[in-house]
Amino acid sequence: MNKEVGPIEDLIKKLNRLPGIGSKTAQRLAYYIIGLDENEVENLSDAILSAKRNTVKCSICMNYADSDPCEICSDKARDDSVICVVESPKDVEAMERSLSFRGKYHVLHGVISPLKGKTPEDVKVKELIDRVKRGNIKEIIVATNPTVDGDATATYIKNVLKDFDITISRIGYGLPVGGDLEFYDEITIQTAMENRRRLD
Repeated sequence: MNKEVGPIEDLIKKLNRLPGIGSKTAQRLAYYIIGLDENEVENLSDAILSAKRNTVKCSICMNYADSDPCEICSDKARDDSVICVVESPKDVEAMERSLSFRGKYHVLHGVISPLKGKTPEDVKVKELIDRVKRGNIKEIIVATNPTVDGDATATYIKNVLKDFDITISRIGYGLPVGGDLEFYDEITIQTAMENRRRLD
């Protein structure tokens, strides 16, 4: 007979499903949450629900935001002619911390990965093409992570945009191969942006 899963075990299982949370971390978090005052738990729960319900996807850059268009896309002081293409919203945060980029962004929400069944239709490449078609774009900086899938995605973007009169460049390889942009320090990202190279 199957034993019914108790509330603590259920919480641990749900926390364990979050990315980067192993079973021991999930267990530690679960017991930490249980040890909080009920008001603190309700505040945490309310914050999660509020973030989920009040976050939208910007119709221009595809980044998560609390308004559409987002604050960056609405900023007239930023350069509309240069778009930095990143894999995830976390990468926008990393780029902004570096203070090395004053253009606009485009978030793919993933990368093309045939081995994982991810096709160009599964990421926001079509939306990027639509932005380029609308004109005024002079440069696309592809800042996908320096991984096999990140490089494949950069090559795909270069190929689908090759007929447009724009410069397509790749973020510099001061970044360690196989790393994630979100974990790099500001100096590394600044150097990578400065050392970007044209994709030919």
